[in-house]
Amino acid sequence: MPFTDKTLKCKDCGQEFVFTAGEQSFYQEKGFQNEPSRCRECRDSRKRERESGAPRQLYDVTCADCGVQTQVPFQPRGDRPVYCRECFAARKSV
Repeated sequence: MPFTDKTLKCKDCGQEFVFTAGEQSFYQEKGFQNEPSRCRECRDSRKRERESGAPRQLYDVTCADCGVQTQVPFQPRGDRPVYCRECFAARKSV
């Protein structure tokens, strides 16, 4: 199946960027299921942040299963349950 360039919108900066046919082919070869959601500049910026060793923003939450206080690296939206590491692992193995 031949690929054609797609224009996508970056979820961080809102700018449009091109997801080239070559990139789509690469994604398929690697078995990636999702298209990129960030432009090259925002992906590079996030990569630099991770590599710099700067601590991640953590959010305090209460586990929806056991009620223990824990921290997660994403801001909960409130419309989905959030679990501690142990409960998440237990649910994942089911």
